[in-house]
Amino acid sequence: MISLEEYRSIISELMDELPEEFFRELSGGVIVSEALVIPDYAKENDLFTMGQYQIYSGVRQIVLFKGSFDRAYPDVDVTEARRLLRGILHHEFRHHLEFLGGIHNSSSLKAEDEREKQAYLSRHAKQDH
Repeated sequence: MISLEEYRSIISELMDELPEEFFRELSGGVIVSEALVIPDYAKENDLFTMGQYQIYSGVRQIVLFKGSFDRAYPDVDVTEARRLLRGILHHEFRHHLEFLGGIHNSSSLKAEDEREKQAYLSRHAKQDH
């Protein structure tokens, strides 16, 4: 398991790779939380929220959940953590950029996430029968 310091350092390095334009109107920045976040629809605590794009009171921010990352990837080394976190960070920035661009159609990441949620629920519904 990587330390909180390593996690934050990796996130900082990954943000430095991104174009400045990605941060436009991200007034709340990128926050690292130590929380373990399990979606309310998860069955048997087998699904974790790694990050979240949040908008509240006009503030837009990305929150990354180290507790969720640790639970999902307890034996990860720094190299693999960097690869995984790059994907998570890019995912959340895509939400931000699509929001700014007004993209709310069936090809949006939000729609893709909803399809993945429904597929997850469908798999578990079949297992319950």
